[in-house]
Amino acid sequence: VSEGLVLKNGTRLQYPINGFHALVVSVGLLLLLLWLGVPLGSLFDLLLPLAVCTTGLSFLLSFYLYISSFWAPPHALAPGGNTGNPLYDFFIGRELNPRIGNFDLKYFCELRPGLIGWVVVNLGMLMKEVELRDEASLAMLLVNGFQLLYVADALWNEEAVLTTMDIVHDGFGFMLAFGDLAWVPFAYSLQASFLVVHPVELGGAAATAIVLLNGIGYYIFRKSNSQKNVFRRDPKHPSVSSLETIATATGKRLLVSGWWGLVRHPNYLGDLLMALAWSLPCGFSHLLPYFYVGYFTVLLVHREARDERQCRAKYGQAWDAYCQRVPYRIFPYLY
Repeated sequence: VSEGLVLKNGTRLQYPINGFHALVVSVGLLLLLLWLGVPLGSLFDLLLPLAVCTTGLSFLLSFYLYISSFWAPPHALAPGGNTGNPLYDFFIGRELNPRIGNFDLKYFCELRPGLIGWVVVNLGMLMKEVELRDEASLAMLLVNGFQLLYVADALWNEEAVLTTMDIVHDGFGFMLAFGDLAWVPFAYSLQASFLVVHPVELGGAAATAIVLLNGIGYYIFRKSNSQKNVFRRDPKHPSVSSLETIATATGKRLLVSGWWGLVRHPNYLGDLLMALAWSLPCGFSHLLPYFYVGYFTVLLVHREARDERQCRAKYGQAWDAYCQRVPYRIFPYLY
């Protein structure tokens, strides 16, 4: 059990850290189903109805969240989800940490059903390919392996999500509910579903280069996120205490060395390199596998802009000084 960051009323919520265990149990059950002969490849034929059902579930959950938020105390509401515009507030979320008893709805949906569901869908696509061609292609194995690593990493480092914008700042409304439950498992698995219909023969040299690109992206992503999480929780920790910082009027300090002295969002840089590595095994015959790269680039650029506005409002001159020291936002010497 871990504590979240301090809330408006000075309290901290407690969160169970057992997402990786949930992944291990889920994978174990999937392997059992395969051993019993359950045709997981049929998931390929059920993608559309499953996506429709999860979208409907997202709407139902969002209506519950919007209505129940009117019984929440003022300190429990999200900073940006109470504009008085019902459509916007429904979309962005009025309540910051909606709970049923001790069960935190946003925290659960953030990592568990969407990410583990993504792994399940990918495995279904792999099994469909085996049904059609008697073996899994190297391209399919790479896509499954890369994305399983990403999901396992997120759940192994589950505690780090407690310091992210989604948990700390954003309310829980349709945007996050739909993203967590429907968008992640079905949009992020596009590469695997594409390979079922459009098989790709991947050579050894190309596969090695793609694995290297994914490894570089993962290294940047993991190291920068870990550095940020440790610094936010304990600025005096030995791994970050020697890094250069800038003092702010809020009493907090901004990192200006280490990974966060390279660009303002090195974790986004790592994320985008991995996204490209996930798409390259699909070849260049179609744009569809690269939808994720394009979408994710737009998403992270937009999120970076939101973060920039919040940090400038929060830290003022200290943030301007940081931007002068670290001029590039995501890509060194490009953006």
